[in-house]
Amino acid sequence: MLKSVDQPRSEASPPVEYDLPSERRKTSPVQLVAKAGLQTLIALLVLFLAVQGMNYLVATKPDVPKRAFSEKSYPVDVVAVRQADHTPTILVYGEATAGRTVDLRSLVAGEVVSVHPELKAGGQIAKGDVIISIDRFDYEGAVTEARASLVEAQATLVERKGRVELETANVIRAREQLEFAQKDLERAEDLLKRGSMTERTVDERRLLVSQRQQNLEQRQNALTLESAKVDQQEAVIDRLKWRLENARRQLDDTVLKAPFDAVVRSEGAQVGRLINVNDVVASIFASDELEVRFTLSDEQYGRLVSEAGTVVGRKVKVQWQLGNKTVRYDAVIDRIGADVASTRGGVDVFAKIRKGEGQTPLRPGAFVEVLVPDQTYVQSFSIPETSIYGNDTVYVVVEERLVPRTVTPLAFDGAEIIVSGDLANGESLLSTRIPEAGAGLLVRPAGTPEAGAAQPSDAQSSGTK
Repeated sequence: MLKSVDQPRSEASPPVEYDLPSERRKTSPVQLVAKAGLQTLIALLVLFLAVQGMNYLVATKPDVPKRAFSEKSYPVDVVAVRQADHTPTILVYGEATAGRTVDLRSLVAGEVVSVHPELKAGGQIAKGDVIISIDRFDYEGAVTEARASLVEAQATLVERKGRVELETANVIRAREQLEFAQKDLERAEDLLKRGSMTERTVDERRLLVSQRQQNLEQRQNALTLESAKVDQQEAVIDRLKWRLENARRQLDDTVLKAPFDAVVRSEGAQVGRLINVNDVVASIFASDELEVRFTLSDEQYGRLVSEAGTVVGRKVKVQWQLGNKTVRYDAVIDRIGADVASTRGGVDVFAKIRKGEGQTPLRPGAFVEVLVPDQTYVQSFSIPETSIYGNDTVYVVVEERLVPRTVTPLAFDGAEIIVSGDLANGESLLSTRIPEAGAGLLVRPAGTPEAGAAQPSDAQSSGTK
């Protein structure tokens, strides 16, 4: 390689010659036009052959049998409408409360010597049962002392009444003696006028009359004093009678009895405990006087009042859910709350519960459902809520076609809605939701065989053949 580099320029290889484009032979325009025309002719020929082939295939395709057009029908459920007076039910929630609650307090002080075995939270106590007994010793002593004082006072009264009778007799005798002395004085004065009696004798007669007068006045005063002592003693006896009655009452109060059939809510007494007057022994509530308190909205309360003038006396149903079991009670609205329950947005209503024989007793604080009869809508229709389309449209089925009717919703009643409007008794009302529902839609009510299906009679006849 070094040798070739070192070689002189004269001995190097000869230069290579290249054929440049400018030196090539140029194509004539006629040849170019002919070439383009040939390409166009080939393209048109291919297109013509393709169109002809397509026309041939279309002309020679076999005839496909066409199915006859069949209108689609929708299986639906229908209900027969009936016009009548309908009363929907208002469902509200409430709380059971005790209709009568009492805190039993001790009326006397002392040591508790016995208690009722059911005196505990939740215990059942019957009317008249002894709840607690307090030591009677001091109160029996008070009764004995009051009775003895009364007997002593009554004896004193008898004594003083005897003195009154004695003084009354003394007054009568003194008055008689005064009358005798006055008659003797009158005779002496007549004799003095005749000269048969001396002046000294007449003065002695006058002195005697004065003495008799003084004695009568003393007897009358003594009678007055003894009568006053009798009145005073009668007052003492009245006071002692009250004291005896109070002692007997306190003795009776050592036994605390249940005022009615009740359930014990809480207790505060045990054997051996010293209790004072007014100490709470037990808190009870009447087992047969339970109420339920619930709230009616202003609109609901207004409807009921506008129809009957008042809601008091309206019968309601109360439902208490106990696990999988629902206990139902009858109740009657007893009164209305004194104030509007602004925080709950309505009016408080109290209904008295009527517990049936053998029913599970309802407990205060239970959360219950209350079913209140609403306003009665005369000559209305009760239809399923699913029958309403839009706000006021329903469909009736006439010869398996839907016909729209316009109604006016009045009230809801659970899954039903009460309406009035262009409906007639006995009409079949669409109760199935169909998105395509409209006038003239073909439907097939439940129980109607589908078009083209074999009837049972046809199948049986074909089988016999």
